Amino acid sequence: MDVRNFLQLSKRIATSGQPTEPDFAVIAERGYTAVINLAMSSTVHALPAEGDMVNDLGMTYAHLPVPFDRPTAQHFTLFASLMQELSQAKVWVHCALNLRVSAFMYLYNRIYRHQKADEAAAMLHKIWQPDPVWSSFITQILNTHGLSNTPTD
Repeated sequence: MDVRNFLQLSKRIATSGQPTEPDFAVIAERGYTAVINLAMSSTVHALPAEGDMVNDLGMTYAHLPVPFDRPTAQHFTLFASLMQELSQAKVWVHCALNLRVSAFMYLYNRIYRHQKADEAAAMLHKIWQPDPVWSSFITQILNTHGLSNTPTD
C-alpha cells in the first residue's frame, strides 16, 4: 500500500491522503473499522462510490467535506464529535493530501487528548506547515478552547 502522506498517529488512528480502491481493502485487512473522509467530493482523485466501497468492506464510513480554503469551527466540531463516537474504534482519517486531516488531528490531539503543543505540532509538521488560512483557523479553534499554539502549552 502506497498511500500519499500516510501517518500512523497511534495504534488506533492513521491518517493519509486519498486511498485508492485497493488501499481500502488493505485498510480493512489491517483491522480498521471506520473511515472518515474530510475531502471534497470534487477533489481530483476522489472515489465517487467511496462510502459504498468502505461499507462493503465492513467498515463504518463518514464523509465530512471541508473546503480547503474555508474550514470552519462547525467542521471541526463535527469532526471531534465523530472521533469521540469512534473512540474505541480503529480509525483511518483521510482527505486529498492529509493537509486538512493533519490540522484537524493536531487540534483534536491538543483539545481532546490533552497533548502538549510541541508533541502535536511534531506530527502536524511531518505533513506540512499550515498556510495562513489554516494557521488562523488553528489559532481560532485553540483560543476558543482556552489554549495557545506555543510550544510550552
